[in-house]
Amino acid sequence: MIELRKLTKAFGSKVALRGVDLRVEAGESLVIFGPNGAGKSTLIRILSSLSRPTSGRVLIGGLDLATHADGIRRYLGVVSHAPLLYDSLTAEENLRFFAQLYGITDPAPRIAEMLDRVGLTGRRNDLVRTFSRGMVQRLAIARALLHDPQVLLLDEPDTGLDPQAAEMLHGLLVQLSGRNGDAANHRISESTNQQANDGAQRTIVTITHSIERGLAIADRVVILAGGKIVFAGDARGMSQTEFRPLYDKYVGGGR
Repeated sequence: MIELRKLTKAFGSKVALRGVDLRVEAGESLVIFGPNGAGKSTLIRILSSLSRPTSGRVLIGGLDLATHADGIRRYLGVVSHAPLLYDSLTAEENLRFFAQLYGITDPAPRIAEMLDRVGLTGRRNDLVRTFSRGMVQRLAIARALLHDPQVLLLDEPDTGLDPQAAEMLHGLLVQLSGRNGDAANHRISESTNQQANDGAQRTIVTITHSIERGLAIADRVVILAGGKIVFAGDARGMSQTEFRPLYDKYVGGGR
């Protein structure tokens, strides 16, 4: 579903990504760990078409992001440090706006469902500028899932969430990362508007600093350090006790 080929990204003399090669299979849940400054957020920004690589290729669903970005975006759900919401609109108005962008017919039931899933039904008519940071992040998650994307990109999605909200999000991600189905049936077609059901297999890439939460949803893990992938491996059945020494080995104990 996702393939990176010798991906590099430089900001002037600072190189954030150094020839990254990576494949994420359809329906796979990949979790990326790494210290601050490793290039993790830069990688997510490129995958979500918010930033262009300096060199290399990005393929999503068999389509080249450089030439098919508009067609690919409707199949992506993104939660990043920027909530991509409008402060002057209510929670419901924000979701209605994004529903129109994604061409969702009869969006009211879907909006009600997503507000309920992130615990914001009681605040649906309140302006986003009155929300706490955690509430804004929860609404951003509802926005990212509204069109039931085939690919979900999460850059530290629990940032700013209180413990209860973080646990709610974790439970939702565990549900979304359920493994079943045939990966061969998940290539993106530009000509179809059919949305996947919530129970369908979904490709998820998550950046997190929480080893416990990351391993709970991961099929495979990657450690990124210095703009390079220094470790990649199967995470199914891996415990924190097994993973932490690996992390410290490749990162040098940095967090």
